[in-house]
Parts: sequence; C-alpha cells; structure tokens
Amino acid sequence: MHNIKCWQALTRYCFCSVAFCVCINLFSTVLFNTALAYSVEPQNDISQISEISLKKYWQQIEKEGKNQSVYFHAWGGDPQINAYIQWVAQKVKAKYNITLHHVKLSDTSEAVSRVLAEKSANNNSQGNVDLVWINGANFATMAQHSLLLKGWANKQPNFIYTDPEHNPAVTLDFGVPTQGMESPWGQASLTFYYDQLASNNPPRSLYELLRWSKKNPGRFSYPKPPDFLGLSFLKYALVVLHQDSFTASNALKLKDQHDDIYQDLLYAPATPENIEEVLKPLWAFLNKLHPSLWRKGQHFMQTGVEMRRLVDDTELSLGFTFSGPEIPAAVKRYDLPKSIRSYAMADGSLSNTHFVAIPYNASHAQSAQLVANFLLSPEAQAYKQQAEIWGDKTVLIASTLTPEQQNLFKTQTPHPSALAFNSITRTLSEPHPSWVEAITLGWQQRFGVAP
Repeated sequence: MHNIKCWQALTRYCFCSVAFCVCINLFSTVLFNTALAYSVEPQNDISQISEISLKKYWQQIEKEGKNQSVYFHAWGGDPQINAYIQWVAQKVKAKYNITLHHVKLSDTSEAVSRVLAEKSANNNSQGNVDLVWINGANFATMAQHSLLLKGWANKQPNFIYTDPEHNPAVTLDFGVPTQGMESPWGQASLTFYYDQLASNNPPRSLYELLRWSKKNPGRFSYPKPPDFLGLSFLKYALVVLHQDSFTASNALKLKDQHDDIYQDLLYAPATPENIEEVLKPLWAFLNKLHPSLWRKGQHFMQTGVEMRRLVDDTELSLGFTFSGPEIPAAVKRYDLPKSIRSYAMADGSLSNTHFVAIPYNASHAQSAQLVANFLLSPEAQAYKQQAEIWGDKTVLIASTLTPEQQNLFKTQTPHPSALAFNSITRTLSEPHPSWVEAITLGWQQRFGVAP
C-alpha cells in the first residue's frame, strides 16, 4: 500500500511538472512574439520579422496613435513647405483625428538642443518634440547621445515602397546607418539659378565659377557658415576639388596614394590629424575666389533668403538653393524676376536624402509614427513632388508601386524657371557629418568677418 501511494504521488508530481513546463514554454513563446512585435530595438534584417507580427505591431500603433496631437518640429523658412505641412495636417486629421502642430524652426539644432536638455533633466517620457525633420550632422548628434527612438522606421507599412534592400540612400544618412531611427521623406540637390538678362552663359563647374566671378566681380557670393546653404556650397567645392585632383593625377599617371586617402577621408569622421590636409584645397580655392565676390568677400550674407533678395535687387546675377522648386515658386510670388533660370552644375550636384525622426522621449510616439507613415504614402509623396506644391523629389521607387500609384506622379509642363527634368547628370554624396564643424571652424578662423 505504501508503494502504491508513493507511485501515485510520484505520478501526480510528474504530471504537474510536465504541465508546468508546457505552460512555461507557451508563456515564453507569447512573450517572445510580443517582444518581437512591439520591440523598438533595431532590426538588422526586417525580412526575419513575420508579416503577422508587423501587422499586429501596426494595428497597435494605430489603436494608440489616434485622437492625439503631434508636435512636428521642422524648418519653417519656406512658404511652400509650410503650406504642404498644413495639407498633411488636414489629411492626418481626417484619417486618424491627429492634430498636427508645425513648430517652425529657423535651425534644426533648436530641436536637438531641446531634446538634449530634456534628457539632462531626466524627462524621459513627456518630451515636447514628437517628430523632427532632420538629417546630417543633427542626426549624427542625436544618434550619438541616444536621443532617438530606434527600430520603428523599417516597420512602417509604406517603408516597403522605398525598396530599402536595393536603395541604401533610405538607410544611410550622410553615410551613417539610420538603424530604423529615421524615416526617409524626400531628396534634394544643390541647384544654381541666374538672371538670363544679366548673364547668358552662367558657369557650369566650380572652376568656371572662379573664372566667371573674376570677369563679373561682385555678382556672386554665398551665405556665411554655419548657415546650411553656405555650408552646402563649401562642401560641394571641397568634394569637387578632391575628385578633380584625383582624376587629374590618375590621367597623368601621377596618382598618389594620398589622393585616394583624402577622397575617402571625406566620408569618414574628421580627426585632428587629418583636418588640415583635407581642407587645404578648399582654403586655397576660397583665397582665389573671395576677392571677386560681392563686397570683395569682406561681408557675407546670413541666409539663402538674403541671397535670393540680392538676386531680385540685381545686386547678384547668380545664386543657389538646396530646394530647386523654391525658384519657380519665388518667381510666381514676384520675389524673383521672370528672367530667372535654374540649372545644375556639370561637375556634380551635392545631393542628400532628408528624413523625419522621433525623439526617444516623445509624448506621442505612436501618433508620430502614423504621421511619418503617411508622409511616405504614394499620395503624399506624389503631391509633394508637384512643382507648384513643393517639388521635393520622392524617395519611393516606381517599380514597387502599382500602375495606379505610378499615375499619381505624372507631371505637367514645368515652369520656365524650374530646373529641367533630368538636368542633374552627376550627384555628389555628402561628406561625413563631422566635417560640418571642421569646415565651419576653419572658415571662421580664416575668413570670419563681422555680420
């Protein structure tokens, strides 16, 4: 009898043990799938995430993100862009009952500083910035200080239209991997414009610009750093100078290993050891250019808006912008004369992708994801690309779209002052973000003048 009772007790014990193990296994599986579906950590290969998990993840985002406000911190210096953001606000209001507030910035660094200050004050969940328009050095700074939400961008339903597997531009920001911290929004390139009544033959390359400026003294200049547009011109010049040096050395069979090194260094972090040598060609070029600039290079404008005003006042004959559609829009507003024409430099156009990101402590992170996903929709991208709306080049790849979606991108006859279709025959990649500070400091030390 004792043996029978022992056997019964042992049997019950084993049964309970097996049942307990089964429960633990089931519970672990549920936890794993839940963590996979809702994780905000970077995913190295989104193809490893099941479609079911992504669908559940997005359903939860939609459930939690509706009926909220989103504070979108974005540059507010262009009326066309501001109007487009208001159109987006109307769309997300109708679709999700989200109230989108455009917090207009004069510089994106303002938003970066705000989030950094909130982190210093241990405000890790009630941040004032829900969504920020960003790229380049500002992204690198926020990523370095862990100020951005990770692993969300590649889970958006519309992200598939960017063809990330074959399109590295949407997963790299100035060469820095985005790790799902940024959602691509558009593409832009450095575009030059001129008054054809003042000049019938504008310069088509950096070296032609130098010769043209000497023949037309005082008719060209650029905004002083740290203005974004001024820095863009300096980066364009630096990249071209190194590429031309590399090409010339190779053609003459005088190629030096340093040519390769300096060219590669532009796309790696700047260091105290390499800054002087890498930037030396730029300072030499500017020393030749500055005497023939507006006011003999003794005074520089502050912004691109000021440069555009000087072109309109006929003080300058040549200008440039990183937003090509800004030019025909300015002509329509009578901020520029009808004789203005846009063009791209033959030796290359500095180009980059711009993004939106969500701070790690955003108060409405789910709602911000809904807005970012709408910004990636074929509807929003096609509307944004229209020249009369914004003209910002889409980040979507046509082959991923249906015929109906592709029809949304059909354009009408462009404005006479607009950049002609397919004018950009060569693009130049942005240097590593760390070169922004190196160029700014070096320029201020050598050419800094009172405003």
